[in-house]
Amino acid sequence: MGKKEELLQFCWNQVNVRTERLKEANAALQESLDSETKNTAGDKHETGRAMVQLEQEKLAQQVQELDRVKGILKKIDITKKSTKIGLGSLVTTSLANYFISVSCGTFTLEEKPVYCISMESPIAQLLIGKQVGESFFFNGNAQVIGEVV
Repeated sequence: MGKKEELLQFCWNQVNVRTERLKEANAALQESLDSETKNTAGDKHETGRAMVQLEQEKLAQQVQELDRVKGILKKIDITKKSTKIGLGSLVTTSLANYFISVSCGTFTLEEKPVYCISMESPIAQLLIGKQVGESFFFNGNAQVIGEVV
């Protein structure tokens, strides 16, 4: 398995874990809503139902965001070769390594951390379109791009 393939699989795994957590949370909320319905009526009952429904709305927004993230992951072509940094690029700089994909944490590749970052992140905004040898400043630190895979 290639480096970028491992990174993409890591991102998919992170997203799938989040999806499962949301499904479990939604099931728990539905169970809570069902038990609220069985309890006695009144103001307390209505307040409990309203709170559960608010939580369900928050979960629905998180599910929508995860669907957006999955859409981005599906667009990543790890076989594409490019000298310019873009979606799906594995970038090595003088200070860190980045996989331009979705924001899903740090993956250890060949004993080095690789930060999986979204296209919208501040560091990605600085990297996109750049090539090997170019430099940029981030958080007051100068970095030079050493490799783009």
